[in-house]
Amino acid sequence: MSSAAPPPDSVTFCADLVRSHDFPRYAATLFAPAVERRALLALYAFNVEIVRVRDQVSQPLPGEIRFQWWTDLFSGLVHGSAEGNPVAAELLRAIRDFDLPVEPLSLLVDEHQFDLYNDPMPTMAALEGYLAATSSALFALAAQILAPPSEATEHLARHAGLAQGIVQVIANLPRDAAHRQLFLPQQLLASHGCNMEDVFAGKEMPNLRAVLEQLAGEARQHLATALSLLAEVPAAARAAFLPLGLVRADLKLLSQPGRNPFKPQQSSRLRTLWALWRASRSREFTK
Repeated sequence: MSSAAPPPDSVTFCADLVRSHDFPRYAATLFAPAVERRALLALYAFNVEIVRVRDQVSQPLPGEIRFQWWTDLFSGLVHGSAEGNPVAAELLRAIRDFDLPVEPLSLLVDEHQFDLYNDPMPTMAALEGYLAATSSALFALAAQILAPPSEATEHLARHAGLAQGIVQVIANLPRDAAHRQLFLPQQLLASHGCNMEDVFAGKEMPNLRAVLEQLAGEARQHLATALSLLAEVPAAARAAFLPLGLVRADLKLLSQPGRNPFKPQQSSRLRTLWALWRASRSREFTK
């Protein structure tokens, strides 16, 4: 991998990208030291680039080609063009400076190939595998930027990612249903007698509410486990898990009785900052 210094504006580019497309993670980096913050923004900018592919292509093939470029980058097959990509340049710098493993980054790309197709998520185990390779991996890599890796941190990252990811599946239902894409596990829908076409049609039904309540229950369990594990990781690493404060707030909002699951949930930047600040001052993060 090239160790040449990236262009000066690559730092700003990554910060702007994350602030525009993933404000919660951008806001969480404000609680990290400057050097580590730069690497966190590179990691999150990379994630934004991967997640946005789904909305930038009309057919799977162009998306596959974009993903392959990143896979080749992690395999050391991309050289000159990597330095011309500000996100890649910053990410390579973070990998070098913080000794980040490239395997989970490559696996994250592979897992997001699911996004390019309209195949339904088959089972709860499949959803957990998807979230472990995406949301959980991001938590683990962010924590490694802030403190040396450990089994405790990996364990915490898994539960944190599952809690966050399941909440995002519930929150993103309006958009996903409109695109005829289903992250709600088919197995779960079938167990509650919920028809996939009814979900795509945006029909509010008791059996869909039962599916979402079961998912919210899973998220609550993972969140409770994650918060209980915070005390076992170094204090420096806990800043990587501040988004759990948002997960807690979002879960409360999404679980309100009578909420229309197909109505997009608006969240202000002020609310996001407030939830993160409260989390940073909470007993779980300071004890």
